[in-house]
Formats: sequence, C-alpha cells, structure tokens
Amino acid sequence: MEAITKALLAKDAGEDKKALNPVALDVSGISRVTDIYVILSGNTEIQVQAIAEAVKQKLEAQNVNYIRREGYSEGRWVLLDYGDVVVHVMHREEREFYDLERLWGDAVII
Repeated sequence: MEAITKALLAKDAGEDKKALNPVALDVSGISRVTDIYVILSGNTEIQVQAIAEAVKQKLEAQNVNYIRREGYSEGRWVLLDYGDVVVHVMHREEREFYDLERLWGDAVII
C-alpha cells in the first residue's frame, strides 16, 4: 500500500475518534526517517489511546501492521511507526508544547 493511502487512512481513523486538528505532512524531501508524518491529538489520555487504537485497527483491516508502537500505556504521545508513515497521536498539551508542525514547517501539507 502506498504511503499516501496509509496516511489518509490513519487521518480518517483519527477524525472518526474526534481527533483535534488532524494533519498529514509530506516530509519525504526533508527527513531521512519517513515519508509522511500524521499528527493527531486528543484532550485526554483515554482519547489519545482510543485514537491510536482506531488507527491501528483501520490499517490492520487493510493488512498493514505497524513496525513499532511506543507510548500507548501513558496515553500522552503514542507513536505508530509504519515505516514510510509515522503516526503521532499526542495529548493536546504535548502537541502545543512540541509544535511538530512548526518543526517540520518546510513539509507539504497533504
């Protein structure tokens, strides 16, 4: 499956769980780590976990499994690494503090 399709599925899953300000950034020309970052956020740890679980389930339904998952038990910043797509599900406070959109300001918004 193409990276763009994975990213849009992840973004849709987040929107289904009422994720705040969902965004997908094409970082392929400026990052060696991945091609696309999907950034989603929630107001509570439980919502962050629910969003991450929804992303996981939506992609698993398409036979796409993550390589690595970090931060789920804390529910503050969950990272789902799909290789060419990395999904960041962040608590609203972490998202405001780290401001990944500004950090990757040269990225193209998908």
